[in-house]
Amino acid sequence: MAMSHGASYSGVPAPPRPSGPHALLLSAAPPSASKCTIKRRNPRTASSVLGKAIPRKRCFVVAGGLTWVDGVEELMELRQSEEQAPVKVKKRPPLRRGKVYPQLTVPEHIPRPSYVGANIPQELHPVCQIHNAEGITGMRAACKLASRVLNFAGTLVKPSVTTNEIDRAVHHMIVEAGAYPSPLGYGGFPKSICTSVNECVCHGLPDSTQLQNGDIINIDVNVFLNGYHGGTSRTFVCGEADKSIKHFLKAAEECLEKGISVCRDGVNYRKIGKKISNLAYFYGYHVVESFVGHGIGTMLHSEPLILHHANDNPGRMVEGETFTIEPILIMEKAECVTWENGWTTVTEDGSWAAQFEHTVLVTRTGAEILTKL
Repeated sequence: MAMSHGASYSGVPAPPRPSGPHALLLSAAPPSASKCTIKRRNPRTASSVLGKAIPRKRCFVVAGGLTWVDGVEELMELRQSEEQAPVKVKKRPPLRRGKVYPQLTVPEHIPRPSYVGANIPQELHPVCQIHNAEGITGMRAACKLASRVLNFAGTLVKPSVTTNEIDRAVHHMIVEAGAYPSPLGYGGFPKSICTSVNECVCHGLPDSTQLQNGDIINIDVNVFLNGYHGGTSRTFVCGEADKSIKHFLKAAEECLEKGISVCRDGVNYRKIGKKISNLAYFYGYHVVESFVGHGIGTMLHSEPLILHHANDNPGRMVEGETFTIEPILIMEKAECVTWENGWTTVTEDGSWAAQFEHTVLVTRTGAEILTKL
């Protein structure tokens, strides 16, 4: 369940425009070798600070967005997406507010998170959640349940089915497993999952809205099992989708995979956003900067904040730490607005959004994807 960037913590300033001895200026469309122009500055010897030589670093500025590429190999890898340039999809009627039904009950014997009943915005816990062997076992169990629930939810995505029906079925599966649906009661959130359809960026409230053939829907599942939270989400297609939508969803999922690929003990958190934004921009899509990943464990939301766009935030990953990576991509650059319910956030111009999320455990050599079955 993504956190709104700035909702309960101070915002992060936009990263500075990169500079370096070489800058590659690319057009807004996916680049081709014939259209790339290289502006070279006079090469100079590496500078030094406190006697330590600092090698020159090549930086790349992509029109419409900011990204850093370490070298030619990564640039060529990203260029492979040029042949799959997206086609603009025909817009459907704007998403409308449906009827939100009363929240479902949870049996009394099922343990609740501490925030249930408070109905007030929750502050971000200022600590990273690093687990011992017992904690890792608890996280694995919660995340596996979340994954199974999400797979089940995906089978319910069919034309004419309402998002409220999906919420109800998922709620029952969670409580039957002896777990609590983490979103229910978090800051007053009235439902057990988030269902974000088409242009809904995040935190869509399940309601009477009926899915239509060709819609896309992100289902965000979080469970609280034996004292630990596990979260995951995926964007599903309702019925049949055209090639442009399939390409869009494939790109969004690849962005998540790229972000996970850099995770291991000692790595800077900012490398996640760098990898994701590189791939998103070269596919021709845009990363929503308003929502971020976060630490997760015995607390639903904590440090570190995982920004999915290029940034200069400090901090390094630690073995045994768990957090979510959950980038949201939109097909066209657009502002986001939140409905009066305080949760549902949509693109202002109706551009469609897609999100994929995993909870990961940092290891010495990489990352274990806890929500992958």
